[in-house]
Amino acid sequence: MPFVRIDALGAGPERLDALGRAVHDALVEAVGIPPDDRFQVLVGHDGTHSTLRYDPDYLGIHRDDGIVYVTITLRSGRTPAQKQALYRRIAELAHRYSGTEPRNVFVNLIENEPINWSFGDGVAQYADSPAPVDSPTSAGVRAP
Repeated sequence: MPFVRIDALGAGPERLDALGRAVHDALVEAVGIPPDDRFQVLVGHDGTHSTLRYDPDYLGIHRDDGIVYVTITLRSGRTPAQKQALYRRIAELAHRYSGTEPRNVFVNLIENEPINWSFGDGVAQYADSPAPVDSPTSAGVRAP
């Protein structure tokens, strides 16, 4: 189960929804997350009461107020190639669904272990689960 937080500057409900769909679809496609496994926090910042800070040219990537921060927490076990594919697909779909320029899509992936998840009832449902399978073709089998 990934837990996703998306923070976007100047984003209303429609853009936030589009960004949420983009990240979810990328997770399904790139790392085999089940389609019904969607847990997200979507936050729009107005630039006055809350805002996002960024360096406009860090690493030679020109960013502007279209910046979007995507934080994904999920179980460890994905390969570097899967992670690269995920970052690329998030940027592509964010552009397609919401018009967000790929240069403005900042992704932070945080991995943890099965014991760190409780889906309710005070139980660590994945405590005895193995790490996820490395192939995105096993979408129906893979644990998040």
